Amino acid sequence: MTNRVVITGIGGITAFGTQWDEIQALLKQKQNAVRYMQEWERCEDLRTRLAAPVENYQFPKLPRKLIRSMGRVSMLATCATRAAIDNANLTDNEVITDGRTGIAYGSSSGSMGPLPSFSNLLTTGSMKGFTSTSYVEMMSHTAPVNIGVFFGCKGRIIPTSSACTSGSQGIGYAYEAIKYGRQKVMIAGGAEELCITQAAVFDTLFATSTQNQSPDKSPKPFDKNRDGLVIGEGAGTLILEDYEFAKSRGANIIAEIVGFGCNSDGAHVTQPKQDTMASAMQLAIEDAQIDSSEVGYVNAHGTATDRGDVAESNATRTVFNRNIPISSLKSYFGHTLGACGAIEAWLSIEMMNSGWYAPTVNLTDVDPVCGELDYITENNRQMDCAYVMSNNFAFGGINTSLIFKKVD
Repeated sequence: MTNRVVITGIGGITAFGTQWDEIQALLKQKQNAVRYMQEWERCEDLRTRLAAPVENYQFPKLPRKLIRSMGRVSMLATCATRAAIDNANLTDNEVITDGRTGIAYGSSSGSMGPLPSFSNLLTTGSMKGFTSTSYVEMMSHTAPVNIGVFFGCKGRIIPTSSACTSGSQGIGYAYEAIKYGRQKVMIAGGAEELCITQAAVFDTLFATSTQNQSPDKSPKPFDKNRDGLVIGEGAGTLILEDYEFAKSRGANIIAEIVGFGCNSDGAHVTQPKQDTMASAMQLAIEDAQIDSSEVGYVNAHGTATDRGDVAESNATRTVFNRNIPISSLKSYFGHTLGACGAIEAWLSIEMMNSGWYAPTVNLTDVDPVCGELDYITENNRQMDCAYVMSNNFAFGGINTSLIFKKVD
């Protein structure tokens, strides 16, 4: 016997704000949050100068004792989580602290602020700049650990530091923890802070956009003239609950998670594989116990990279064998790495519940080698979908697919 898993709270921080109404209003303008990063000009060898930072968010004043081990990524994660817990009306509920609530959360890495101190130690032998929290700020599981300490959670912690699938794996593993009776509530999602080192990683792979003079025109997911991804930042947290527990406390159910698929290519670290991408989607459909024809929309990973877009779109076509509506939110927010799976899941749910689906901006000429799909372009789409799918794919060949069901 398995449990139904529902979403009762959502919180997020994006370059477009923190509330669906304000985010949707900016999505409707069909402009992105990408800007020229003048501060990156000091790195002469960096080809890209584009990013989509969170600039207008003010962190609330929080107890120093609880945040002294936090870098920016943990602060983003904690603040998104606080909003989600409040949204779920669980702020003062004992379930958060009595062991029934767990955490599945991730980021590509921790905060890079302490990195120079580690580098200095290795190169000069000096420990100047080291503090008692240096490691905690930059460790790969800094976000879930700091969330747990801040809110006093005593359930299981599942760190999902898996690059671009950190957020989606967090949601998927949280779903499984409740589905199979290991926890009643799970805090799930992902976060990422913007850092030039992330841009440099993709830059060395020639995977970043270099349209530095026209930030609003990039990235271009699935477009014939796409030239690479743009880095972004943000955080997204979903509160997942056992359906019976949520019902017993009179919780507002936002959506239901019905399917999760996750696998790996087992072939190459940076070259995506169409077949295993398709298998991950099929696993999610089988887990949801539905037919592929019942899924009405796919939120694509859609990074605007050369091979990634081709593999993903053709995998999607293989699974659905029809022109299913699809769009990429990375055309607005850039690639938020560890946060993208959570932010995109959140906004896919919001679009499903509102019946309004954002187009992929900057997509004007679909690459003919991409799969034959119904790419939502130019204008938004009004649709009533019972199920939506959100897909993410990461370095290491990690593939994830989530399916959400609209609540009647």
